[in-house]
Amino acid sequence: MAKESGRKLIASNRKARHDYVIEDVFEAGLVLAGTEVKALRMGRASLVDGWCEVTNHELWLEGVHIPEYSQGTWTNHAPRRKRKLLLHRDEIDRLESKTREKGQTIIPLSLYFLDGRAKVEIALARGKREYDKRQALRERQDNMEATRAMREKRDL
Repeated sequence: MAKESGRKLIASNRKARHDYVIEDVFEAGLVLAGTEVKALRMGRASLVDGWCEVTNHELWLEGVHIPEYSQGTWTNHAPRRKRKLLLHRDEIDRLESKTREKGQTIIPLSLYFLDGRAKVEIALARGKREYDKRQALRERQDNMEATRAMREKRDL
């Protein structure tokens, strides 16, 4: 059987870029049970309520929902259990020191398979205020209108 290659996206947290200002992005490995991997291969996961926490110099992913594997037996996993993330020690230390600052948090951005291994893209982020969200939406709409006007002018 040929080995998987490339990146296969399972789930992404699209709302994260709306709610947070992304400051730094990391790629981490996941420690998973067998039925979790099979459920992920079926393309089923939700990162919406997920966050990361540093406990005893270890990084943990919490609140991520990986549903039970449909063909699993009594060995099935708990859908919202804590999952350990694999990062280098200096990266964990840097994240731990940054999250001590007010307003900083670690959130998952996407969950994917890279060359057959489950990976999660996490970000060091700062929460946006409501007026920041409105301003970002206004800027995006203005940019879309400007490109549309340029396209219409070019087509004439």
